[in-house]
Amino acid sequence: MSKSKESAAVSSVLAYMMKQNRPYSVQDVFQNMGKDFGKTAVMKAMESLTSEGKLVEKVYGKQKVYAANQSQFPVVDDAEIKKMDAKITQLNGAIQLKSDETRKLESELQIFNNLITTDEARRQLSQIYPEISKLKEKLSKLKEGRVLISKEEKEQVYKGREKYVKEWRKRKRIASDILGSILEGYPKTKKQLFEDIGIETDEDYNVKPPDL
Repeated sequence: MSKSKESAAVSSVLAYMMKQNRPYSVQDVFQNMGKDFGKTAVMKAMESLTSEGKLVEKVYGKQKVYAANQSQFPVVDDAEIKKMDAKITQLNGAIQLKSDETRKLESELQIFNNLITTDEARRQLSQIYPEISKLKEKLSKLKEGRVLISKEEKEQVYKGREKYVKEWRKRKRIASDILGSILEGYPKTKKQLFEDIGIETDEDYNVKPPDL
């Protein structure tokens, strides 16, 4: 490697280590710098900077870790540190406010995304308005006391009622006959029989088939 490339590697590595100001291995720096220089060039640059006292080397087993020599940084007094801490607290508060605002806006956006589109709203309105008109017309007829069911429909309702009442009575009679036969040979009371087999009667609910 030429002297100019070696010098460029040393300058770049030093600038990176000063800016990051945290411990790194040669591999870390090689990868983090985007592989602008070969790994060998990075290693030589870090060893050279260590010999010059600009980097500090620490050995952990087989691993070597390098960090910028802290004496190169300006001394910061306690007052300045407190000022910086206060600034950090202020900025963290601002970040929190922005985060809360972002979450609120995201929540509102989700609500808007779940709303129907204008075209869909118009389509639904086009279906609702005719229904409203029909209901208003029906209500008007009810207020006037007008009959809203035809004679044929009324007769059909009565026939249906008669059919179901007859079926109700028929099934009630069949069930009563079956239970009567069982009770002839049953050693307990009728009430106990119903409880044993889980039967509920019309009388339990105070209902009976209506008159025809």
